[in-house]
Amino acid sequence: MIDFIQMIVSGVAVGSTYALMGLAMVIIYKTSEVPNFAQGEMALITSYFAMMLLTQMNMSVYLAFFLSFVFAVVLGCFLEFAILRRAKEPNVLGMIVITIGIEMIILGFVSWKFGADQKTMPFPIGPYDSFIIGDIFISKLAVLTLVTALLFMIILYLFFKYSKLGLAMKATQQNSVAAQIIGIRTNRTLMMTWGISSLVGASAGLLISPTIMHPFMMWDPMLKGFAAAVMGGMTSLPGAVIAAYMLGIIENLFGGYVSIEFKTVVAFVIIVLVLCIKPSGLFSKHYIKKV
Repeated sequence: MIDFIQMIVSGVAVGSTYALMGLAMVIIYKTSEVPNFAQGEMALITSYFAMMLLTQMNMSVYLAFFLSFVFAVVLGCFLEFAILRRAKEPNVLGMIVITIGIEMIILGFVSWKFGADQKTMPFPIGPYDSFIIGDIFISKLAVLTLVTALLFMIILYLFFKYSKLGLAMKATQQNSVAAQIIGIRTNRTLMMTWGISSLVGASAGLLISPTIMHPFMMWDPMLKGFAAAVMGGMTSLPGAVIAAYMLGIIENLFGGYVSIEFKTVVAFVIIVLVLCIKPSGLFSKHYIKKV
């Protein structure tokens, strides 16, 4: 019984990281209907930027992380303005290929600049610092990640529901031409979407960095975050978060009771099943466009 509870707790912990990446994917998709496969590498370069501020410029953690979040927003806005917006007559497939290209460019730059060896991110909470409740160990870093993911979900949900920019993002996704007609600056809206998404994704990268830090560290969280977003519904913020925790728990239980070697495969098996049964995701409504 103790082992089962520990696996549930560990699943929730890893699910928090998936939730942050899933939220970042959903934010862009809600506005552009394009999944951003560069999301992980945008978080990666932000994490290395933070490490550079901490180790080479001897900044405090709080100042370094604040500047890193600013860097993440600027990076997201820049990529949309300088690359995505310049695509002529883009379709969804073309935009996806562009995001994959951005992913490879950032990955190559980080590998060249910082090397492929394991690094250590200075952080006030160590990767092995834990709360102990009876025989259950709960990582302090996992608790911080959980709180961060839930806060972002609540803030973003309220942002999309009540703020002018959030409503403009939803209008841009539903019909960009109609949004322009009523005065919404769709290009600026898309740019801000990329900035906000980059900020959310960067928080995942910064929270992963104290545990593991190398150029490929964001591949698994990004793929699992995308899996959670698809499973929960690519337009549902709460759905992506709930699905991320479900995914983390299910793969942990599978690894503990069935096979650790096939633990990673579980996420994608779940995606296939969900898409076969409910293509719009578990927590999202399916809309049919009429022309």
